[in-house]
Amino acid sequence: MDEETRYEAVRSRDARFDGEFFFAVETTGIYCRPSCPAVTPRRRNVRYYTTAAAAQGSGFRACRRCRPDAVPGSAEWNVRADVVGRAMRLIGDGVVDREGVGGLAARLGYSTRQVQRQLTAEVGAGPVALARAQRAHTARVLLQTTGLPVTEIAFAAGFASVRQFNDTIRAVYASTPSALRAGASRGAPGARRADTPAAGIPLRLAHRGPYPSTAVFDLLARETVAGVEDMSGARGRRTYRRTLRLPYGSGVVAVSERADGPASRPGGWLDTRLHLTDLRDLTTAVQRLRRLFDLDADPYAVDERLGADPRLAPSVAARPGLRSPGAVDPDELAVRALVGRAAAERLVRRYGKTLDAPHGTLTHVFPEPAVLAEAEPDGPLGTLTAALADGTLRLDAGADRDAAEAAMLALPGLDAHMVAVVRTRALGDPDVAPPGEDVPEAWRPWRSYGVRHLRAEREDADAAAAARGEGR
Repeated sequence: MDEETRYEAVRSRDARFDGEFFFAVETTGIYCRPSCPAVTPRRRNVRYYTTAAAAQGSGFRACRRCRPDAVPGSAEWNVRADVVGRAMRLIGDGVVDREGVGGLAARLGYSTRQVQRQLTAEVGAGPVALARAQRAHTARVLLQTTGLPVTEIAFAAGFASVRQFNDTIRAVYASTPSALRAGASRGAPGARRADTPAAGIPLRLAHRGPYPSTAVFDLLARETVAGVEDMSGARGRRTYRRTLRLPYGSGVVAVSERADGPASRPGGWLDTRLHLTDLRDLTTAVQRLRRLFDLDADPYAVDERLGADPRLAPSVAARPGLRSPGAVDPDELAVRALVGRAAAERLVRRYGKTLDAPHGTLTHVFPEPAVLAEAEPDGPLGTLTAALADGTLRLDAGADRDAAEAAMLALPGLDAHMVAVVRTRALGDPDVAPPGEDVPEAWRPWRSYGVRHLRAEREDADAAAAARGEGR
């Protein structure tokens, strides 16, 4: 995207590009999302950045009007399989906060200097700056949605000290933490506070473009594993709830379905409430939910490519923005893909970690691979969970997709179809062609979405056939 195209997006306040790039205004010292409703700045005063961290690193503050830190993430990081894409996914998962830059580099198989150089060259900021921007956003969410003391928020957001927290908030938002909390507008996204962490953290998880939530919630309803997931409510107004296994503790999340809007809608959000045993898991939990619901996708790019194929054009027109859901826990997804729903429920009952207090029908966290490998070491399940437990097979956010596929195919009992499911869902690969599907190269790099369209067509045809049978 050249500067002319970017400026046109800014001039027209085009929300399709929110999160894909940011622009900063030299005369005001502020950076914004492309759809910012403020007066369009003169072209000569505008600078462009790939990430919010890069804009902050150049001394610009976040706009208080358009809140550029609350936009969907760039779809580019899900598409890219190189070290930069993998690094961005790991940073989003909170690896730098938990393991430092050295831990990030070790996961990627590069030196810290190489990772720093490649990220700076590609996105305009190194891993520390990217993690700092993420911590600032987490802190703002906690300040404006909970009544927690400021000191607790500082450490929950991942800051090493209260002083570092205060300095970062001032640099990014030109405000003190207390003023940022007091300035939360009544009725604005996230402005309603939870008095205690036990009440949960209310969030709005943003997405760009149309979002056919019915199709996503239908898929999740078909796959629900009792004890760790449930779906309640009438179709169109359902609530999906599940337990989460997170680095510092566990969590429970509730995500509400929204009625499918018009294809022209520039974006929206899913209302969510998170209950966490340790608030340091907030950033990680949010990123994993975004992957599950495929909220960082670019539906405009996907629909443009797939809609050009006469075979898919009717489906794309009927289902604009169709998503390819991922997983909150890649290891869990792999086990479930192998054993099926009924066996997964048995594993949860026998080996799942019991919640300290049940949340309705939610009683357990899905068992870890190491627990399953020890409890049921025989057969394909034992082989898979042992490989996940000892690191022979890695499915985390920064895993090399080709290496993971090769490792899975080398395990007994795992066929190409199951590996394709894991690559699509657990690894979030947008370009998978499963065996047995007629998926042309012309659909690249969005073949996973093309497959979703094919399956949606078959499901609708089956439903119509069943309805006709009932009518007779």
